[in-house]
Amino acid sequence: MPIAIGITLAIAVGLFATLVGFDKERAFYSTVLLVVASYYALFAVLGGSLHAVMLECGAMTVFIVLAAIGFRTTMWLVAAGLLGHGLFDLVHGALIANPGMPHYWPAFCSAYDVAAAGYLATLLLRRGRHAALPPQSA
Repeated sequence: MPIAIGITLAIAVGLFATLVGFDKERAFYSTVLLVVASYYALFAVLGGSLHAVMLECGAMTVFIVLAAIGFRTTMWLVAAGLLGHGLFDLVHGALIANPGMPHYWPAFCSAYDVAAAGYLATLLLRRGRHAALPPQSA
């Protein structure tokens, strides 16, 4: 059930963002990556584990850097970051003990991340090379 909900929600958010025009801005999917990467740190805070907070913030930094570099260079790095976070979700429990994390979260988050990465990759392919250009200077 968490997998089906994750996939459905990611596609629904992607379609809504496209319909409304949110995803025309380069920052949209970079921000999505930042947000999905921050949840594990939130769960560590809720679980009351400073050790887990520190480990989760370290892992989160990898995805923050990918979001920032992808935003400045090519959105393909943001898509890779979402996919990478989805893969990280699959091994998260073996790497970091996080007492605040709900048991269903890794499956849900992995499904969401992989579906969001696929949606973004589809947009990049459909919109062509212009979608992957760096932002214009003011």
